[in-house]
Amino acid sequence: MPPEKLLRKQTEASKPGGMRNGLMNHGNRGKQIGPALLFAVLALFCLAWPAAGQTIRDLPPPPPAPTPRPTPTPAPKDEDFEVIKVNSNLVMVPVSVVDAQGQPIHGLQVNDFRIEEEGRAQQIVEIGNPDQVPLDIAILFDVSSSVSQKGFFLFQQKAAASFLKQVLKPMDRAAVFTITDQATLVAPLASADAAAAKLLTIPAATSPVPTAFYDTVIAAAKYLTDKSSEHHRRVILVISDGDDNYSNIVRDLTVAEVRASQRGEVTSAAAYQNLLERRRRAVVEVQRAVQHADAAFYSINPGGSSVHLNQISTRAQDAMELIATSTGGTAFVPDSEKDLERVFGEVAAELRGQYLLQYYSNSQVPGAQFRRIVVALPTHPELRIRARQGYYPKGK
Repeated sequence: MPPEKLLRKQTEASKPGGMRNGLMNHGNRGKQIGPALLFAVLALFCLAWPAAGQTIRDLPPPPPAPTPRPTPTPAPKDEDFEVIKVNSNLVMVPVSVVDAQGQPIHGLQVNDFRIEEEGRAQQIVEIGNPDQVPLDIAILFDVSSSVSQKGFFLFQQKAAASFLKQVLKPMDRAAVFTITDQATLVAPLASADAAAAKLLTIPAATSPVPTAFYDTVIAAAKYLTDKSSEHHRRVILVISDGDDNYSNIVRDLTVAEVRASQRGEVTSAAAYQNLLERRRRAVVEVQRAVQHADAAFYSINPGGSSVHLNQISTRAQDAMELIATSTGGTAFVPDSEKDLERVFGEVAAELRGQYLLQYYSNSQVPGAQFRRIVVALPTHPELRIRARQGYYPKGK
């Protein structure tokens, strides 16, 4: 700027009112800048707000507040309660009652019977009438050569089938086993008609067949234990001569004896005694299995009068009689085909008159020892009763 003009401006400012006018001009410029600055700040805030809102929406929701866990109730200690342990031993006793003519007797009551176990009187808690308690029977049919060659195998089948239809009521069931070289269940528990039909289809042996008598009876006893209700009457009926040469306990010795005989050798006295001891043990095992099943054992030997002609057949029949007597059954030896029908009729009569007595043992005999029982009918001494002679405690 030229010196003259600069000097002129300074001179004007020094005049009265000149400074005020300069300040006013400066204030006017501030008023013009203020609104522009306000609009700039508002614009920046508007631009920043969507970005901030988008950031908040993208964040995951806050975790829920932790739920306080309830304090668990402490388990009660044993001493907080009085512990009561009950050790019961319910004993089932099938009892057949017939008159002097062999006819079944019905209608007897609890007070008519008396049971003693090891000399101690027992209280009968329940009695099952023959007409009310279902019957489950396992019929064992021997098809080995020792029986099927007797000459009336087919007649045996028909008589046994007729027996099932005669004895079994709609609520009763029967299972069929065959006795050969092993125990074979050919028909599970079913109605009389179904079991009889299956029994008639069993073929006779056409060649020598080993006989596992002991194993088959034990298998039938275990089958009834597993498949029959404990409140049913249980019966094992065997149609066999009772001879055994192939059950597990005697197989090796009997095979050795046969081979020695084929070579013309004589079995030593020690080996023979060993075989007899094993047979005795086998009979005890069979007896125990039948008693454990709460079953009555009946046998029908089709050998007739020839049973007592040799030592082997006599020993086999004696063993069946022992098992039958101890379990409340009977061992029959019919003389002929006609006598076979009579025997089946006697068995049928006993089963139609078979009660099921139940009591809780109060015996003091410890452990798993055999416990002897005696059943009597003091109010009817003229009647005949057949009952098991004892039992082995279960679960021992």
